[in-house]
Amino acid sequence: MAADSDPESEVFEITDFTTASEWERFISRVEEVLNDWKLIGSNFGKPPEKGEYTSRTWDEKSRDINFADFRFSITHHYLKQECVESEGREDVEEDAFPLAMQDLLCMNNDFPPRAHCLVRWYGVREFVVISPGANCEAIISESKCNLLLSSVSIALANTGCQVPVFVQIQQKWRKMYSGECQGPGVRTNFEMVHLRKVPSQYNHLSGLLDVFKGKIGCPLSPLPPINIAIRFTYILQDWQQYTWPQQPPDFDGLLAGEVGGVEFGKLPFGPCEDPISELHLATTWPHLTEGIVVDNDVYSDLDPLQAPHWSVRVRKADNPQCLLGDFLMEFFKLCSQKESTEEILGRNSVEEEGKENSDITQALSKLTEPAAVPIPKLSVSNMVHSARKRIRRHRRLDQSPLSNDMLNSILLYLFPDAAVDRACVGFLYVLLISLHCAQNLFNLLKSAPSHSLTFRLALCMCLVNFYHGGVRAVAHLWQEFVLEMRYRWENNCLVYGLAAGPPDLRCCLLHQKLQMLNCCIEHKRARDSGSGRDRKEAASENGILSPTSTGAGPTLSETPLGKPWDSWSDSEDEFFECLSDTEEIKDVPADRAKGGAKEVGRAKPEGRLQPHGKLTLLNTDEPLYVPVTQEPAPMTEDVLEEQSEVLAKLGTSAEGAHLRARMQSACLLSDMESFKAANPGCSLEDFVRWYSPRDYVEEEVTDDTGQTVVLSDLSARMKIPGNMWVEAWETAKATPARRQKRLFDDTKEAERVLHYLAVQKPADLVRHLLPCVLHAAMLKVKEEEASEDIHSVRKALQQVISQASKLLRHPSPDCRKLEDIINQIMALEAIVARARSLKAKFGVVKGDKGEDSEDLEKFVSSLLEEPEVAVTGAGRGPAGTIIHKLFGSAQRAALLAPLEEEAGRAGGPENRKPMGGGGVPDFPPPAGREILLRTCVPRPAPYSRALPQRLYCVLMREDFRLAGAFSSDTSFF
Repeated sequence: MAADSDPESEVFEITDFTTASEWERFISRVEEVLNDWKLIGSNFGKPPEKGEYTSRTWDEKSRDINFADFRFSITHHYLKQECVESEGREDVEEDAFPLAMQDLLCMNNDFPPRAHCLVRWYGVREFVVISPGANCEAIISESKCNLLLSSVSIALANTGCQVPVFVQIQQKWRKMYSGECQGPGVRTNFEMVHLRKVPSQYNHLSGLLDVFKGKIGCPLSPLPPINIAIRFTYILQDWQQYTWPQQPPDFDGLLAGEVGGVEFGKLPFGPCEDPISELHLATTWPHLTEGIVVDNDVYSDLDPLQAPHWSVRVRKADNPQCLLGDFLMEFFKLCSQKESTEEILGRNSVEEEGKENSDITQALSKLTEPAAVPIPKLSVSNMVHSARKRIRRHRRLDQSPLSNDMLNSILLYLFPDAAVDRACVGFLYVLLISLHCAQNLFNLLKSAPSHSLTFRLALCMCLVNFYHGGVRAVAHLWQEFVLEMRYRWENNCLVYGLAAGPPDLRCCLLHQKLQMLNCCIEHKRARDSGSGRDRKEAASENGILSPTSTGAGPTLSETPLGKPWDSWSDSEDEFFECLSDTEEIKDVPADRAKGGAKEVGRAKPEGRLQPHGKLTLLNTDEPLYVPVTQEPAPMTEDVLEEQSEVLAKLGTSAEGAHLRARMQSACLLSDMESFKAANPGCSLEDFVRWYSPRDYVEEEVTDDTGQTVVLSDLSARMKIPGNMWVEAWETAKATPARRQKRLFDDTKEAERVLHYLAVQKPADLVRHLLPCVLHAAMLKVKEEEASEDIHSVRKALQQVISQASKLLRHPSPDCRKLEDIINQIMALEAIVARARSLKAKFGVVKGDKGEDSEDLEKFVSSLLEEPEVAVTGAGRGPAGTIIHKLFGSAQRAALLAPLEEEAGRAGGPENRKPMGGGGVPDFPPPAGREILLRTCVPRPAPYSRALPQRLYCVLMREDFRLAGAFSSDTSFF
């Protein structure tokens, strides 16, 4: 008794049956997901409309769940509803079939061209799929498959979900699914069979009907009618009756240098291979019943020409090789080159021994050294030309990427003013600009105007890179181009194909540099001639009329207002060339001679342009004259950025602020000196009245006597102590513009530009020219699309332009994003190529107004936009007749039929020999056969409810699949 009462001697084993197993937790997680997605309870809806599965949008949502340490992905696929239908919900019977069971019998969306495989096999509009995670192994063992299916069945029963749930089993490439759908007193099991070979006894409709009847095991006699839908697919790969529309380029001619100069400005376009690889013809018999059609191992009534419905889809070639895309991509690849021009062409091409090596590198220093030879022989131009001769002499013929003939053709295309009358060239160029003024893409893409020198240079660089030696040819052409720029600067020859005026900051930096060089040449010519006449002549000679050269209005130097403060020059040793006294006297107006004795002892006015209205000087009654001033120095965007950085680095100290003010007021000081020279005896108030009238305030006041008088004075900001205007006015001397220090040193700026061009590596050059190349490519796509009228290409091209506009405005755009832009242009080129290929295949001729032509053109357009297009009239319509001939020609070519037999078989169906006869069949064996069997019978007992049954069969050469949905009554069995 003592032992029995001792608590330590008693041991109790307690088993907690409330702890959930991993299997139960998995079922609970599935139920939780179904509840979160609101898939609980009955669902209802109208039968889907015809084609709704293709025209409307499918959506999906996913979530991860675990079974122990095994990860699954559960995904809900559903057809998005345009509006939620609330009417008629009360009318739904409590024991109505689930929506998925109703979809099994619906015939409106058989064989959808683009949908999930389960939608194609079972016709359901909503379902859930449970599949192994991304890095998890497939569910292969039978026990695991049964465990998953039982879990799904329990979860559906517990939640009352009427949406079918599928479990993916076996290897993923097999697309094997098992599933279940439960409703009130009904259940549908989704089963599947997948084999690599088609069993001979099931290779026809008769055998598949036997399988279907045996599976449903209907106890009724006679058996209810079985609805049959059949679809055969034929594939055409050989286009015997088709002429390739793309004329291949004359590669031999290009490589031989036989292309004319006008060809350099064109970009190639079109594919090098057929962008349409296959045509798939689907012949469909949508509504058949057993006994109407015979299809067994001996005979078949399923003639494709007798099918009531034809539909066609085209298979596009994967990444077809296209000329424009190749041009762009090969040019873009040069961005990764690291070598300089000298390293690519070889240093020995520009090096010589002794003094000859230093002629070009130390040309400027040679000009200042004492020499016994005449100065003209030491000019930069002579040294450059001698260097050019040495470069060509020491580079052997086998080392030159570009032949002399090819190089001369390119240079003649870039600089046509060197060979023809300049006035004629200018007229033609203005005409070209007026024709292309609508093409303002360069504003968006920051490239250069169409047919400008920079634009044409970019096209030439693309050409020589693709056809004439790649990066070595690009380096060679660039070297020659830089030498040509040097020659034009030294000889005062304006660069052809550039708009007059300061650099256009909307264009690429290289275009701005060339415009800056032209500005330097214009200023140099104006200085040499001593007047501004050459400035206007330069504009017309250069081929472009600027706004300031077309009229008689004042130039920038004549405009009194709006002078920028960003034109300070730090050179203290360079001055304008002084003219003789006789030339200076010529500038004095005639009315100044009437001053008589009043002018005695006064400074002589210099640099007058014209009187400024009726204004007179405040201290005297002399008219106020507008002076001849210097133009502000033009600058490119990189120089502007450098100047901004310098101003920012000066800081906020007093010394830095003073230096910043001095830099910004260089132009102001120059204008003050010119004003003092033109108006002797003037004051700061006089200058402000002309230069900044808003800073000279006039107001009417009434004095003590009651009279109205006008009081005038400088504005408040002009009276601030230490005002820069006051300090500049006190230090300004009466000096005309011609004697002042130059605000714009054309010699220094030109040498800076030429040095910038000379040090550019081929990769840098490609980055400069890439906006122009993309600009030209987009114009080419737009031009080619206009002849084909493809709406999708127009819309996509606008998106590409928008993306490129944002990208190219960045100083150093991302190379990956640039490559993406090129890929998008290549995709647009492929679409246009496909349109032309299809039009050629179906005989669509532009401008033909026949009824058949309009139908064919609409049919071809639909093929490009839609996944599958119905053929009007099936095999007897205009498109069907052409497709029939294409298949017949391919068959006779494949079977080597004699030509005389082909001539007698080119007609319509009346000339067609029956399939299986002695002649060549018009169609090959179908590449795929799809057979859909449906009925509604009671299962499993005769007194059970009549429920939908469905079997989908796919028969291919190396694929056999049966996807069955078999419903049974769970209440009366």
